[in-house]
Amino acid sequence: MPYRPPANAPRCAVVDLGSNSVRLVVYEGLTRNPVSIFNEKAVLRLGRGLSATGRLNEEGMAQAFTVLHRYHAVARAMGAEPFEILATAAVRDAVNGRAFVDTLQTRLPNVPIQILSGTEEAAFSAIGVLCGIPSADGVLADIGGGSLELVRLVAGERGASHTTGLGVIRLAERAGNDPMRARAIADTELAAIEWLAEGMGRDLYLVGGAWRALARIHMAQIGYPLHMVHHYAIGREEARDLAGVVGSAGRRALERLPAIPRRRIDDLPYAAIALRRVLRATGARRVVFSASGLREGWFMRRMPEDIQAQDPLLAAGREMSARHGRDPTLPPALFAWTDPLFPNDTMETRRLREAACWMSDIGSHDHPEFRAEQAFLRVLRQPGIGLDHHARAFLALAIAMRYEAEETGEFLRPARLLLDVASAHRAEVLGTALRLAYTLSAGTPDLLAGTSLVMAGGRLVLRLAEDSGVFAGESVMRRLDRLAHAVGLEAGTEAAHRSNAA
Repeated sequence: MPYRPPANAPRCAVVDLGSNSVRLVVYEGLTRNPVSIFNEKAVLRLGRGLSATGRLNEEGMAQAFTVLHRYHAVARAMGAEPFEILATAAVRDAVNGRAFVDTLQTRLPNVPIQILSGTEEAAFSAIGVLCGIPSADGVLADIGGGSLELVRLVAGERGASHTTGLGVIRLAERAGNDPMRARAIADTELAAIEWLAEGMGRDLYLVGGAWRALARIHMAQIGYPLHMVHHYAIGREEARDLAGVVGSAGRRALERLPAIPRRRIDDLPYAAIALRRVLRATGARRVVFSASGLREGWFMRRMPEDIQAQDPLLAAGREMSARHGRDPTLPPALFAWTDPLFPNDTMETRRLREAACWMSDIGSHDHPEFRAEQAFLRVLRQPGIGLDHHARAFLALAIAMRYEAEETGEFLRPARLLLDVASAHRAEVLGTALRLAYTLSAGTPDLLAGTSLVMAGGRLVLRLAEDSGVFAGESVMRRLDRLAHAVGLEAGTEAAHRSNAA
């Protein structure tokens, strides 16, 4: 009997049937940060030979029927409803694409199958990128095997879009596997899209497996401390150099590159050529890689408007608090309690501090000897797509310090490499303050309400309300001294009436 998920954690599943591969993703929950609980891909290369024949690859179609039958069975067994199939460039462009879908529909009679237009595909991809990067501004480029979708993003809003035939398989076939000809083809198509020049000095957001492979190569080359492609960002010149090396390398040279995915070796030179031409056409200042795209866009369209409107960073914090914390009413109180320590907060630093307060109790059920490291890794590697690498490092370091990690701990190294000195210090101050707050309050808002911090006259004063159940014991004073030292002040305590403690 199929699994029945609880009402508060419904499951849904989508198949991305592309020119190169087909992928099933099963999502769980009603959430601002899509949570994938199953992900499987098969390389079918449906679009191989399409440029020459106009038809889908026969071998790929035969395999597709078997694979999609399995995917339907998986989704049904996992209790995922709905289960939908989205077919993209190869199917929509092939003369036998409609017949292929009709045959597939007879085999899966109750399964919705959409053949997405280029405009629809671009829209799904844009929604997926904005799901993780709500303020994205520049140009989105989503590369597949058959097409390259381009979308203008304006301060988090979707603008003009255009579909080109510059997918890695199709570009190689159109160029007769000649890189020089591929460059000329790409330049000609991109030159006809006038609005691409609006990307000048802005970001270029890259979606698609071939471009994610380029990111992994770059990360391996420079020894990047966080092996996570989503939100990985590099400057224009670094991106041009990477694309230039990969685009001109022979197969043997590519095989020697670090982190090279062998199944993508044939595609990578054309992904690199497309990247370099798009960089040239847009004048983008920076490249940002996104792991969220079409499938996440499909998921977000299913979410209620109130969930879509949430800040993904704060939503990630609240979700972690709900899963691992003890009292969901404490984080807002902690946020207010730490206010005096950060008088010069910006909107962005306030968001990070609020998210840290939500995540501050996630080690409560872990083994005491490993809480700091476990909490650090849980934050650094969480699946939330709304966290860039700076946010991950800042929050992970703050939470590790909340659990009194040794400042020189080796496991903290990735965060310290990703943060500048000022940001690392801020995370340490916040983590030290949170540690003091939990020592005082035992993780309860009632006890925290009997305390407050005041910065005045070169002193950091901890006010303790009389008869509130809190007092300045040895552990409190030790942690207060540490916090005062971190902010360059002298520590002190004062008694206060409970109404004046906050």
